[in-house]
Amino acid sequence: MALTEGTGLKIYAGADPFGSELKEAVVAHLQSLPGLEIVDLGTDPKYYSVASVIGRHVSSSPDTTRGLLVCGTGSGVAMFANKYPGVYATTCLTPDDAINSRSINSCNVLTLSGLSTAPSDAIKIVDAWLNTPFKAPCPASGGEPWGEDIQAFLDAAPAEMEKIGKDETGLGESTCAICCLRKGMEFQPVDIMPGGEMKIVRESPTSAYVKFKAGSVEPAHHHTFGHDLVVIKGTKKVWNLTKKESYDLTDGDFLFTPAGDVHRVKYFTDTEFFIRWDGHWDIFLDEDLDTARAAIDKEIGAGN
Repeated sequence: MALTEGTGLKIYAGADPFGSELKEAVVAHLQSLPGLEIVDLGTDPKYYSVASVIGRHVSSSPDTTRGLLVCGTGSGVAMFANKYPGVYATTCLTPDDAINSRSINSCNVLTLSGLSTAPSDAIKIVDAWLNTPFKAPCPASGGEPWGEDIQAFLDAAPAEMEKIGKDETGLGESTCAICCLRKGMEFQPVDIMPGGEMKIVRESPTSAYVKFKAGSVEPAHHHTFGHDLVVIKGTKKVWNLTKKESYDLTDGDFLFTPAGDVHRVKYFTDTEFFIRWDGHWDIFLDEDLDTARAAIDKEIGAGN
């Protein structure tokens, strides 16, 4: 098959045990095609975990990155990949489904059913998905170019789709006390963590409003006091190295980290959160930024 639309893409692939065999077959096919970079994240027993990893990757580079996910039905992984901004995951059972999803929805994460789809059929679905541009003629258009009214709708749709769930400020007209508190704040850079800014709103016990830019990293560190945080907006992942656990956090999620627990953090989108320590704020670094970035890249590459 000669690619007409997917050349130059990086495709992240992953599956749960119900989709592992089909994923292996599709990945082997993708690796045989020129012009694609395939990153196989393997199999994760938690379908929602592998979906969130791939969702984050596609969300961070939606123009050059796509995802392939396989679980038993294809629906479960789609649900969790779609939690990330700019991700349009669709379960496709036929090539026509794939063509329609690309033409109409600009689908950038293809999800397949490991229980319902044979490898030969899956390859046809993937090929159709790769070869169909957004707004192309498709079965839904009768195989003909879209009419002017539908074309106008599709031209406007991406920008409007991107706004759903957020407004220009990202905070809306909320009456939430924390959101209102944030408005008009002047933030100070967190010098030891590039991309981070903080405004302390109360001293001992310390409370603060913190924001980090997408791609920022907090190297492994610990505090004298435990702390609670609530994510106001954004997506981040926390690795608690002391407990050997990790947590995917997004809008509205809460996390408590006990005193002394060593943890590192990666921000996948611009993120803001409110944090409260049980005592006075302090911080003790346990590694440098380069070490942290290398460790995080390894964890994400392993699907952790």
